[in-house]
Amino acid sequence: MTGRFTGHHAFMLKLHLQVIDQLTAAIEELSSQIEVVIEPFRGQLRLLITIPGVSEQIAVVIIAETGADMSKFPTAGHLASWAGICPGHHQSAQVNQKARTRPGNSYLKGALGQAAMSSMQVHDTFLQDRHHRLKPRIGGLKTIVALEHSILRSIWHMLVSNQPYRELGAGYHQRRHPQNVLRRITRQAQELGYAAHFEPLPKTA
Repeated sequence: MTGRFTGHHAFMLKLHLQVIDQLTAAIEELSSQIEVVIEPFRGQLRLLITIPGVSEQIAVVIIAETGADMSKFPTAGHLASWAGICPGHHQSAQVNQKARTRPGNSYLKGALGQAAMSSMQVHDTFLQDRHHRLKPRIGGLKTIVALEHSILRSIWHMLVSNQPYRELGAGYHQRRHPQNVLRRITRQAQELGYAAHFEPLPKTA
């Protein structure tokens, strides 16, 4: 090495390497134990990793925190509320006011946050399209919570029906609500000083 490296530095480096080796050994032991514990839930694990953005590590956390038993939650909304990814509501004079999300399972929320961030990078998917649609209106942080909510609702339905993730596609919202798309295009055209008119194309045989 070029520079000043004394016996003291060597001693400190030795201690640091010993700590790294201890942590590496502990991680390997924990990983082996996780493989043993997760084995009865291998089927649910295979289902969860079909969701865009959900890795095997994230799926393990989801199973660990929910128990993979959806019978405890009557609906997907109950699961989302328990997890703390539903918007809170403050009621004043019979008027509901928006509030922060409710406290919930921090480990589950962390895993879902990672999944939501990863899902943004998966092209031509419902989740990425949802991110693109919501972010300009409600901002990045609220959009992440919305993606977490969508992912968790999908998890509930998948585990209840024992079915893999069904990809709706990037154009799902437009296909389901075409009038909303037409209104947006009309508004954008008016802002540019144009009038937009739409006529349906003839159906081909």
